[in-house]
Amino acid sequence: MQKTPLTYQQQLRYSRHIMLPQLDIDGQEQLWQSHALIIGVGGLGCAVGQYLAASGVGMLTLVDNDEIDVTNLQRQILYKESDIGSSKCSAAKKQLNALNSEIDINTIEAFFDASTSTEQLFNNIDIVIDCSDNLATRNALNSACFKAKVPLVSGSAIRMEGQVACFTMDENSHCYGCLSQFFSEQTQSCSESGVLSPIVGLIGSIQATEALKMLAGLPSGLSEHLLLVDGLSMEFNRFKIAKNSQCTVCSI
Repeated sequence: MQKTPLTYQQQLRYSRHIMLPQLDIDGQEQLWQSHALIIGVGGLGCAVGQYLAASGVGMLTLVDNDEIDVTNLQRQILYKESDIGSSKCSAAKKQLNALNSEIDINTIEAFFDASTSTEQLFNNIDIVIDCSDNLATRNALNSACFKAKVPLVSGSAIRMEGQVACFTMDENSHCYGCLSQFFSEQTQSCSESGVLSPIVGLIGSIQATEALKMLAGLPSGLSEHLLLVDGLSMEFNRFKIAKNSQCTVCSI
């Protein structure tokens, strides 16, 4: 993607980023020239989308096939009561463009799984943020990102806990599939187990932080680690992830 350089007014808008020595004007320009793919615009995706849009990521593509219902309003903070019955993609695009009218937003109302064609979907994508809420999508997205060598920021939240991990997806890196050697996979959804509203915002904010750092050329603090967050005890634990030599995705 190639956009025109930041104008004076845009530099003013993002000045609190530009003041950071780790970002400066060059880092903000990189964000402006970047294209992020967000899979799922539920609780996690609402938080990720808002921070990426506000931060000046130049293009976002949103993928979700769901419609807004009353139970979503407890945690999916992009949506209002008047949005009930609308598609999440269309409502999210409207709200994000209201926040930042200068960024480009594409929407794809579809469910991502192993049958999804990624040749066009991944075209000119700089990073993928997994905000889905089901195992099939997470595994399919992990495989697709490794094949395309596109960095992936993965997050999940349920009950009062959540986790985040980042994957560079180069030849020597581990992938989401490697986590199964340490942790059993969560198969229940928020509709079955419940979720504390701010937990999805917390996890989504961490995902957005790592995505922005990676897009700006900064190292992710989670590129070799899994972060576990316990919202009840407020404990944050980070674990080193080793590449699994038996992984069916990154070790074949």
